[in-house]
Amino acid sequence: MSSNSSPTAAVQLCYEHLNGSCVKTPYSPASRVILYMVYGFGGVLAVFGNLLVMTAILHFKQLHSPTNFLIASLACTDFVLGVTVMPFSMVRSVENCWYFGQSFCALHTCCDVAFCYSSLFHLCFISIDRYIAVTDPLVYPTKFTVSVSCICISISWILPITYSGAVFYTGANENGLEELSSALNCVGGCQIVINQNWVLVHFLSFFIPTFVMLILYCNIFLVARQQAKKIENISSKRESSSDSYKSRVAKRERKAAKTLGITVIAFMISWLPYSIDSLIDAFMGFITLAYIYEICCWCTYYNSAMNPLIYALFYPWFRKAIKVIVSGGVFKNGSASMNLFSE
Repeated sequence: MSSNSSPTAAVQLCYEHLNGSCVKTPYSPASRVILYMVYGFGGVLAVFGNLLVMTAILHFKQLHSPTNFLIASLACTDFVLGVTVMPFSMVRSVENCWYFGQSFCALHTCCDVAFCYSSLFHLCFISIDRYIAVTDPLVYPTKFTVSVSCICISISWILPITYSGAVFYTGANENGLEELSSALNCVGGCQIVINQNWVLVHFLSFFIPTFVMLILYCNIFLVARQQAKKIENISSKRESSSDSYKSRVAKRERKAAKTLGITVIAFMISWLPYSIDSLIDAFMGFITLAYIYEICCWCTYYNSAMNPLIYALFYPWFRKAIKVIVSGGVFKNGSASMNLFSE
């Protein structure tokens, strides 16, 4: 997931004293500061937000469950992306040059694609987990066990890393585009071209999990509403004056709907621009401007930064755990056994 530096403004070069240096299109000082702040905030949020989530789940015994292990693995994926990919992408995006060498360019691209799709697969498995929990709660503990969670985690890590390494380290992504790749190969650039076949594979790798998530979340929403109505009906039959109870049920329903809505909307906003742009770009001769491509890339990065807020910090027990971590309470004896679900 790397961009092309625009060659239209031949004012500066990435390496002024080297022949064959890429052309640099600099931003104004004010624009650079703003971009560094925006990109840097996403990186800091991805690193420290996901680090808090991992610490909370691993430290507090009450959070040791198959579902939370899957969430912790998601946080680990986004944390690694924030540490190994986003800082270098930030420099590339703002400076319009790659100063870290061609060997690291290939590794950076491989890690970029692998960790982004690993995060996507985690989100898909989480939606499957929540679908089973809502639609079949009685047998859910026997269906989604620690072993099943470990299998989901393994698939979410191994498949994207294997796929990314196989595509970019074998050069399969450049088949049929050798001349274009050679023309873009200048000193200070990290231009990765992807042919139409692999762009289709990329798009399907995004579309299929996304389609599964949308279907499952729609079903979850419908089932949650039906269950809330049943609870409300049962309560009204037992107690004639149950307005307060109905209010609590309605509040939980609205909260569940809000959570699902935020999850789907944030994911779609983050991933759709890059996926659509990559597909169109490959079939239209790579016409996307560099800054537009960078915006699309950072939208996907920001999804990893938002995941802690959507999947963890939204819930009261996670907020309580993070307060304990930030205040240093985790260093006290017995903190791992404290009750996070008490009011």
